Amino acid sequence: MADVTIYTTRFCPYCIRAKHILNSKRAQVKEIPVDGDRDMRRQLLERTGQSTVPQIWIGEQHVGGCDELMALDRQGRLDSMLAS
Repeated sequence: MADVTIYTTRFCPYCIRAKHILNSKRAQVKEIPVDGDRDMRRQLLERTGQSTVPQIWIGEQHVGGCDELMALDRQGRLDSMLAS
């Protein structure tokens, strides 16, 4: 199963939803909280060009945020990405 990395904040409803989807798929998720952590926010911005959360990687592929994750699931592509 592919490694999943997700940058989150504690009270972000999109982060909670994305984690729920990934947990329902039994994905092994490495969560990186960026609440109040300027260095982690800077790392997120450098890595993605974005400062919004969640930001999700499956393996080395940057998926984007919760909307993109849900779109992959609706298209039937998420399971195969997680399996690789």
